[in-house]
Amino acid sequence: MSGERKISIKICGMRDADNILQVALFSPDYLGFILFPESPRFVGEDFRIPGSLPLSIERVGVFVNETTEKILQKAKALGFDYIQLHGNESVEQSIALKDNGLKVIKVFSVDNDFNFSVTKPYVPIVDYFLFDAKGKFLGGNAKTFNWEILRHYDQEIPFFLSGGLSAENVAEVFSLNEMNLHALDVNSGVEEIPGVKSTEKLKAFLNNLTFK
Repeated sequence: MSGERKISIKICGMRDADNILQVALFSPDYLGFILFPESPRFVGEDFRIPGSLPLSIERVGVFVNETTEKILQKAKALGFDYIQLHGNESVEQSIALKDNGLKVIKVFSVDNDFNFSVTKPYVPIVDYFLFDAKGKFLGGNAKTFNWEILRHYDQEIPFFLSGGLSAENVAEVFSLNEMNLHALDVNSGVEEIPGVKSTEKLKAFLNNLTFK
């Protein structure tokens, strides 16, 4: 990748130990691990993050409508820095997680009718929002949404952009340069199979992400 990267990268849906370490060589800012049994990228109950994963890479646990007790248990066992809430989690649950020393990313599924007022109660609590394409599944729909909708967002809380990102469309992110875009969240767009990332696809993705 040439040029200076001015945006953070989160690679989500990691599961295989060897693949995690391969992807770590690209120095992403975040790696995401999905603890939602219905996801094809579910890490499983006995999953462990490789001990040699650099501490400079933030570890994000992705949960969907899970109990606070279970989230805290997994966060402690797996050493998560962030908890990504991908369901209908309450403000109160976000506060409980913050009170236990965790950082919080709250996800909202966006379509053409999305009303950003629903984000307001979370503003005093969360560290970031994540805006994903609304679809059949809770994440992992492998499609983008109309990014022009983000112009209706007040940009108060920095956000992750997710949904169908790939080497083929990542250059279009340049149009969001004036927004409070913190990171890109890439998953299926750089995969060989669910849960296993292609180093060639990932290299192409990063090479096409050169902010001037």
